[in-house]
Amino acid sequence: MSAVLKDAPRLVRMQDGGLPDVMAIESAIYTHPWTHGNFADSLRAGYQCWTWRLGTELLGYFVLLVAAGEGHLLNLSVAAARQRAGHGSELLKEAMQLARDLGAQRIFLEVRPSNLAAKALYGRFGFHEVSVRPGYYPAHEGREDALVLTLEL
Repeated sequence: MSAVLKDAPRLVRMQDGGLPDVMAIESAIYTHPWTHGNFADSLRAGYQCWTWRLGTELLGYFVLLVAAGEGHLLNLSVAAARQRAGHGSELLKEAMQLARDLGAQRIFLEVRPSNLAAKALYGRFGFHEVSVRPGYYPAHEGREDALVLTLEL
């Protein structure tokens, strides 16, 4: 008897040509999404920009900056139709491992206090709050604070 293997998602480097697909997800899941320019600038700056794909389908992505022994997870997103299926956890594991591989001893990120799903995800991995950045995020009515979370790698 032969086993049939299911396709598994894989990491693929983000490319300029794939930004329309990234932007489609970004615009669909955020009220104040990153711009095309934000992603293009991250690519040009040499940040770790990765997509999470199942075949040709884009499931999600992350943008990570690693410098001076620290990782800064700038964006981690999963397509709306693929949320709550473990892809966020897998992407976070990949980002954390990449940060370790690049010499980071800890990783930081910002999250909206109103983003309960993201806060729960990061909490499951052991991230803890170390600071608040007042008025960091644009919001429908003014600005929203950011919680700064960290995890020792």
